[in-house]
Amino acid sequence: MTDISPAALRGAVDLSSLRNRPAAPMTGTPAPAPGVADVVVDATDESFGQILELSRTVPVVVDLWAEWCGPCKQLSPIIEKVTRELGGKVLLAKVDVDANPQLAQGFRAQSIPMVVALIAGQPVPMFTGAVPEQQVREVFAQLLQLAAQNGVTGSLDVGEAPAATEEAAEEPPLPPLHAEAFAAIELGDYAAAVIAYEKALAENPRDEDAIAGLGQVRLLDRVQKLDLQEARAAAAAGPLDVQAQFDVADLDLAGGHVDDAFGRLLDLFAQLPSAERTPVRERLIELFGLIGAADPRVVSARNRLSSLLF
Repeated sequence: MTDISPAALRGAVDLSSLRNRPAAPMTGTPAPAPGVADVVVDATDESFGQILELSRTVPVVVDLWAEWCGPCKQLSPIIEKVTRELGGKVLLAKVDVDANPQLAQGFRAQSIPMVVALIAGQPVPMFTGAVPEQQVREVFAQLLQLAAQNGVTGSLDVGEAPAATEEAAEEPPLPPLHAEAFAAIELGDYAAAVIAYEKALAENPRDEDAIAGLGQVRLLDRVQKLDLQEARAAAAAGPLDVQAQFDVADLDLAGGHVDDAFGRLLDLFAQLPSAERTPVRERLIELFGLIGAADPRVVSARNRLSSLLF
Protein backbone atom coordinates (compact mmCIF):
# COMPACT_ATOMS: atom_id res chain seq x y z
CA MET A 1 0.00 0.00 0.00
CA THR A 2 1.36 3.43 -0.88
CA ASP A 3 -1.46 5.73 0.25
CA ILE A 4 -2.97 5.80 3.74
CA SER A 5 -6.23 7.71 4.19
CA PRO A 6 -8.69 8.06 7.10
CA ALA A 7 -10.81 5.41 5.40
CA ALA A 8 -8.05 2.92 6.19
CA LEU A 9 -9.29 2.74 9.80
CA ARG A 10 -11.59 -0.19 9.25
CA GLY A 11 -11.99 -3.81 10.30
CA ALA A 12 -9.47 -5.20 7.84
CA VAL A 13 -8.31 -7.73 10.43
CA ASP A 14 -9.95 -9.49 13.35
CA LEU A 15 -8.21 -8.71 16.63
CA SER A 16 -11.26 -9.31 18.85
CA SER A 17 -9.84 -12.49 20.34
CA LEU A 18 -6.73 -10.63 21.51
CA ARG A 19 -8.29 -7.47 22.95
CA ASN A 20 -9.36 -8.67 26.36
CA ARG A 21 -6.74 -11.19 27.33
CA PRO A 22 -4.32 -10.39 30.19
CA ALA A 23 -1.30 -8.49 28.93
CA ALA A 24 1.97 -10.35 29.36
CA PRO A 25 5.16 -8.24 29.37
CA MET A 26 6.61 -7.53 25.93
CA THR A 27 10.18 -8.56 25.25
CA GLY A 28 12.41 -5.55 25.71
CA THR A 29 9.79 -3.35 27.41
CA PRO A 30 8.79 -2.85 31.03
CA ALA A 31 5.27 -1.86 32.11
CA PRO A 32 3.73 0.61 32.48
CA ALA A 33 3.33 2.43 29.16
CA PRO A 34 4.24 4.84 27.78
CA GLY A 35 7.74 4.14 29.08
CA VAL A 36 9.59 1.55 27.00
CA ALA A 37 13.15 0.30 26.94
CA ASP A 38 13.19 0.17 23.16
CA VAL A 39 10.93 1.22 20.28
CA VAL A 40 11.33 -2.23 18.70
CA VAL A 41 9.73 -5.13 20.56
CA ASP A 42 8.92 -8.77 19.93
CA ALA A 43 5.17 -9.29 20.13
CA THR A 44 3.51 -12.59 21.03
CA ASP A 45 0.00 -13.95 21.18
CA GLU A 46 0.14 -13.40 24.95
CA SER A 47 1.60 -9.86 24.98
CA PHE A 48 -0.51 -8.36 22.23
CA GLY A 49 -3.10 -6.86 24.58
CA GLN A 50 -0.43 -4.51 25.92
CA ILE A 51 0.52 -3.48 22.39
CA LEU A 52 -3.09 -2.63 21.58
CA GLU A 53 -3.13 -0.34 24.63
CA LEU A 54 0.11 1.35 23.54
CA SER A 55 -1.52 2.13 20.18
CA ARG A 56 -3.70 4.66 22.02
CA THR A 57 -0.54 6.64 22.77
CA VAL A 58 1.48 6.22 19.58
CA PRO A 59 0.86 4.40 16.30
CA VAL A 60 2.13 0.84 16.42
CA VAL A 61 3.61 -0.75 13.30
CA VAL A 62 3.22 -4.55 13.28
CA ASP A 63 5.76 -6.44 11.16
CA LEU A 64 4.67 -10.03 10.47
CA TRP A 65 7.67 -12.12 9.45
CA ALA A 66 9.20 -15.61 9.58
CA GLU A 67 12.74 -16.89 9.71
CA TRP A 68 12.35 -18.67 6.36
CA CYS A 69 11.02 -15.57 4.57
CA GLY A 70 13.70 -14.04 2.32
CA PRO A 71 11.91 -10.72 1.61
CA CYS A 72 11.28 -10.33 5.37
CA LYS A 73 15.04 -10.20 5.91
CA GLN A 74 15.19 -7.33 3.44
CA LEU A 75 12.19 -5.33 4.66
CA SER A 76 12.44 -5.71 8.45
CA PRO A 77 15.77 -3.85 8.87
CA ILE A 78 14.39 -0.93 6.83
CA ILE A 79 11.27 -0.69 9.00
CA GLU A 80 13.39 -0.87 12.16
CA LYS A 81 15.73 1.85 10.89
CA VAL A 82 12.87 4.24 10.09
CA THR A 83 11.16 3.51 13.42
CA ARG A 84 14.30 4.30 15.42
CA GLU A 85 14.83 7.55 13.55
CA LEU A 86 11.40 8.72 14.73
CA GLY A 87 12.59 8.63 18.35
CA GLY A 88 9.52 7.30 20.11
CA LYS A 89 6.75 8.59 17.83
CA VAL A 90 6.14 5.01 16.59
CA LEU A 91 6.46 1.59 18.21
CA LEU A 92 7.49 -1.37 16.05
CA ALA A 93 6.07 -4.75 17.12
CA LYS A 94 7.70 -7.72 15.38
CA VAL A 95 5.56 -10.87 15.09
CA ASP A 96 7.07 -14.24 14.19
CA VAL A 97 4.07 -15.86 12.48
CA ASP A 98 5.40 -19.38 13.06
CA ALA A 99 5.62 -18.86 16.81
CA ASN A 100 2.38 -16.85 17.08
CA PRO A 101 -0.31 -18.51 14.97
CA GLN A 102 -3.18 -16.67 16.64
CA LEU A 103 -1.75 -13.29 15.63
CA ALA A 104 -1.09 -14.55 12.09
CA GLN A 105 -4.71 -15.66 11.88
CA GLY A 106 -6.03 -12.44 13.44
CA PHE A 107 -4.18 -10.31 10.89
CA ARG A 108 -5.29 -12.65 8.08
CA ALA A 109 -1.70 -12.89 6.87
CA GLN A 110 -2.07 -14.50 3.44
CA SER A 111 1.57 -13.74 2.62
CA ILE A 112 4.55 -12.24 4.38
CA PRO A 113 6.20 -9.88 4.94
CA MET A 114 2.98 -8.10 5.90
CA VAL A 115 3.00 -4.74 7.68
CA VAL A 116 -0.07 -3.37 9.45
CA ALA A 117 -0.35 -0.35 11.74
CA LEU A 118 -2.58 0.10 14.79
CA ILE A 119 -4.04 3.48 15.75
CA ALA A 120 -6.07 3.50 18.97
CA GLY A 121 -6.55 -0.24 18.59
CA GLN A 122 -7.79 0.01 15.00
CA PRO A 123 -5.88 -1.70 12.15
CA VAL A 124 -4.46 0.26 9.23
CA PRO A 125 -3.12 -1.74 6.24
CA MET A 126 0.32 -0.54 5.13
CA PHE A 127 1.95 -2.94 2.66
CA THR A 128 2.63 -6.59 1.84
CA GLY A 129 5.91 -7.78 0.40
CA ALA A 130 9.32 -6.13 0.23
CA VAL A 131 9.28 -2.43 -0.69
CA PRO A 132 12.10 0.12 -1.10
CA GLU A 133 13.17 2.38 1.76
CA GLN A 134 11.78 5.54 0.17
CA GLN A 135 8.32 4.02 -0.02
CA VAL A 136 8.57 2.89 3.61
CA ARG A 137 9.40 6.46 4.65
CA GLU A 138 6.47 7.87 2.67
CA VAL A 139 4.00 5.44 4.22
CA PHE A 140 5.33 6.14 7.74
CA ALA A 141 4.84 9.88 7.15
CA GLN A 142 1.24 9.25 6.05
CA LEU A 143 0.71 7.04 9.10
CA LEU A 144 1.80 9.84 11.47
CA GLN A 145 -0.59 12.25 9.73
CA LEU A 146 -3.48 9.80 10.10
CA ALA A 147 -2.59 9.21 13.75
CA ALA A 148 -2.66 12.96 14.41
CA GLN A 149 -6.08 13.22 12.75
CA ASN A 150 -7.30 10.60 15.21
CA GLY A 151 -5.76 12.21 18.29
CA VAL A 152 -2.88 9.74 18.68
CA THR A 153 0.02 12.16 19.08
CA GLY A 154 1.95 10.85 22.08
CA SER A 155 5.60 9.97 22.34
CA LEU A 156 7.18 7.04 24.14
CA ASP A 157 9.72 7.58 26.88
CA VAL A 158 12.43 5.62 25.10
CA GLY A 159 15.48 4.15 26.73
CA GLU A 160 18.81 4.41 24.99
CA ALA A 161 18.68 2.47 21.73
CA PRO A 162 21.06 -0.47 21.59
CA ALA A 163 24.30 0.34 19.84
CA ALA A 164 25.14 -1.47 16.64
CA THR A 165 27.48 -4.36 17.30
CA GLU A 166 30.83 -4.62 15.61
CA GLU A 167 29.66 -7.87 14.05
CA ALA A 168 26.62 -6.18 12.50
CA ALA A 169 28.73 -3.29 11.26
CA GLU A 170 31.05 -5.71 9.49
CA GLU A 171 28.29 -7.83 7.95
CA PRO A 172 29.37 -8.69 4.40
CA PRO A 173 27.28 -7.50 1.46
CA LEU A 174 24.96 -9.89 -0.32
CA PRO A 175 26.47 -11.96 -3.14
CA PRO A 176 25.81 -10.25 -6.51
CA LEU A 177 23.10 -12.65 -7.69
CA HIS A 178 21.32 -12.49 -4.33
CA ALA A 179 21.44 -8.70 -4.46
CA GLU A 180 20.06 -8.86 -8.00
CA ALA A 181 17.19 -11.04 -6.79
CA PHE A 182 16.38 -8.68 -3.90
CA ALA A 183 16.38 -5.69 -6.23
CA ALA A 184 13.94 -7.49 -8.53
CA ILE A 185 11.68 -8.34 -5.56
CA GLU A 186 11.60 -4.66 -4.61
CA LEU A 187 10.29 -3.90 -8.08
CA GLY A 188 7.75 -6.73 -7.91
CA ASP A 189 9.53 -8.48 -10.79
CA TYR A 190 9.37 -12.00 -9.42
CA ALA A 191 10.32 -13.57 -12.77
CA ALA A 192 13.65 -11.72 -12.72
CA ALA A 193 14.20 -12.73 -9.09
CA VAL A 194 13.62 -16.37 -10.00
CA ILE A 195 16.22 -16.13 -12.79
CA ALA A 196 18.78 -14.59 -10.42
CA TYR A 197 18.28 -17.27 -7.78
CA GLU A 198 18.43 -20.02 -10.42
CA LYS A 199 21.76 -18.61 -11.61
CA ALA A 200 23.03 -18.63 -8.02
CA LEU A 201 22.02 -22.27 -7.67
CA ALA A 202 23.69 -23.14 -10.96
CA GLU A 203 26.91 -21.76 -9.47
CA ASN A 204 26.38 -23.45 -6.10
CA PRO A 205 23.63 -26.09 -5.88
CA ARG A 206 24.07 -26.17 -2.07
CA ASP A 207 23.40 -22.46 -1.59
CA GLU A 208 20.69 -22.78 1.08
CA ASP A 209 19.86 -19.07 0.99
CA ALA A 210 19.27 -19.27 -2.76
CA ILE A 211 17.15 -22.40 -2.35
CA ALA A 212 14.98 -20.71 0.27
CA GLY A 213 14.88 -17.45 -1.70
CA LEU A 214 13.83 -19.21 -4.89
CA GLY A 215 11.06 -21.05 -3.09
CA GLN A 216 9.88 -17.85 -1.43
CA VAL A 217 9.78 -15.77 -4.60
CA ARG A 218 7.94 -18.52 -6.48
CA LEU A 219 5.46 -18.64 -3.61
CA LEU A 220 4.98 -14.86 -3.67
CA ASP A 221 4.40 -14.99 -7.41
CA ARG A 222 1.76 -17.67 -7.02
CA VAL A 223 -0.20 -16.25 -4.06
CA GLN A 224 -0.45 -12.71 -5.44
CA LYS A 225 -2.80 -14.08 -8.10
CA LEU A 226 -5.06 -15.95 -5.65
CA ASP A 227 -8.26 -15.07 -3.83
CA LEU A 228 -8.44 -16.85 -0.46
CA GLN A 229 -12.17 -17.57 -0.45
CA GLU A 230 -12.25 -18.74 -4.06
CA ALA A 231 -9.20 -20.98 -3.54
CA ARG A 232 -10.67 -22.65 -0.46
CA ALA A 233 -14.02 -23.19 -2.18
CA ALA A 234 -12.30 -24.82 -5.17
CA ALA A 235 -10.23 -27.07 -2.90
CA ALA A 236 -13.30 -28.15 -0.94
CA ALA A 237 -15.16 -28.92 -4.19
CA GLY A 238 -12.23 -30.88 -5.64
CA PRO A 239 -10.34 -32.81 -2.94
CA LEU A 240 -8.24 -34.54 -5.61
CA ASP A 241 -7.81 -31.43 -7.78
CA VAL A 242 -4.04 -31.03 -7.56
CA GLN A 243 -3.91 -27.35 -8.57
CA ALA A 244 -6.72 -26.42 -6.19
CA GLN A 245 -4.93 -28.11 -3.30
CA PHE A 246 -1.63 -26.45 -4.33
CA ASP A 247 -3.32 -23.04 -4.19
CA VAL A 248 -4.62 -23.46 -0.64
CA ALA A 249 -1.34 -24.97 0.54
CA ASP A 250 0.47 -21.91 -0.86
CA LEU A 251 -1.89 -19.56 0.95
CA ASP A 252 -1.51 -21.51 4.20
CA LEU A 253 2.27 -21.48 3.94
CA ALA A 254 2.40 -17.76 3.08
CA GLY A 255 0.22 -17.08 6.11
CA GLY A 256 2.54 -19.02 8.42
CA HIS A 257 0.40 -22.18 8.67
CA VAL A 258 3.24 -24.51 7.71
CA ASP A 259 1.87 -27.72 9.23
CA ASP A 260 -1.50 -27.17 7.53
CA ALA A 261 0.17 -26.71 4.15
CA PHE A 262 2.33 -29.82 4.51
CA GLY A 263 -0.57 -31.87 5.88
CA ARG A 264 -2.83 -30.91 2.97
CA LEU A 265 -0.25 -31.93 0.36
CA LEU A 266 0.69 -35.14 2.15
CA ASP A 267 -2.97 -36.13 2.41
CA LEU A 268 -3.35 -35.41 -1.29
CA PHE A 269 -0.24 -37.46 -2.09
CA ALA A 270 -1.63 -40.41 -0.12
CA GLN A 271 -4.95 -40.36 -2.01
CA LEU A 272 -3.63 -40.00 -5.56
CA PRO A 273 -2.78 -42.92 -7.85
CA SER A 274 0.96 -43.58 -8.03
CA ALA A 275 1.17 -42.26 -11.60
CA GLU A 276 -0.17 -38.85 -10.54
CA ARG A 277 1.93 -38.27 -7.42
CA THR A 278 5.10 -36.79 -8.91
CA PRO A 279 3.97 -33.11 -9.08
CA VAL A 280 2.87 -33.26 -5.44
CA ARG A 281 6.17 -34.76 -4.31
CA GLU A 282 8.09 -32.10 -6.25
CA ARG A 283 6.02 -29.29 -4.72
CA LEU A 284 6.58 -30.69 -1.23
CA ILE A 285 10.34 -30.84 -1.81
CA GLU A 286 10.29 -27.23 -3.03
CA LEU A 287 8.42 -26.12 0.09
CA PHE A 288 10.76 -28.12 2.33
CA GLY A 289 13.65 -26.13 0.87
CA LEU A 290 11.79 -22.88 1.51
CA ILE A 291 11.28 -23.63 5.22
CA GLY A 292 14.67 -25.29 5.78
CA ALA A 293 15.76 -28.91 6.13
CA ALA A 294 16.47 -28.60 9.87
CA ASP A 295 13.03 -27.25 10.76
CA PRO A 296 11.18 -29.89 12.84
CA ARG A 297 8.03 -29.43 10.75
CA VAL A 298 10.01 -30.29 7.64
CA VAL A 299 11.62 -33.29 9.34
CA SER A 300 8.20 -34.60 10.36
CA ALA A 301 6.65 -34.02 6.94
CA ARG A 302 9.64 -35.54 5.14
CA ASN A 303 9.39 -38.65 7.32
CA ARG A 304 5.71 -39.02 6.48
CA LEU A 305 6.45 -38.55 2.78
CA SER A 306 9.08 -41.29 2.95
CA SER A 307 6.63 -43.65 4.64
CA LEU A 308 4.10 -42.99 1.87
CA LEU A 309 6.70 -43.62 -0.83
CA PHE A 310 7.80 -46.99 0.51
